[in-house]
Amino acid sequence: MAKGEGFERHKQPWTTDEIQKLHQFAKKGMALKAIGKALRRSEESIKDRAKQDGLAIAKLR
Repeated sequence: MAKGEGFERHKQPWTTDEIQKLHQFAKKGMALKAIGKALRRSEESIKDRAKQDGLAIAKLR
């Protein structure tokens, strides 16, 4: 595996379903790492999307 290939879904567009789940998880106060696991996305991707949508994500690890 080449450097930086940790996520096979690299730069995949967000689905409506994923966005809804992200909003639900954020409202529940779920940690960034847990949301990443649940959605199978990188923490970076989640942070970017949350920022776009104006969501606050718990910084707990």
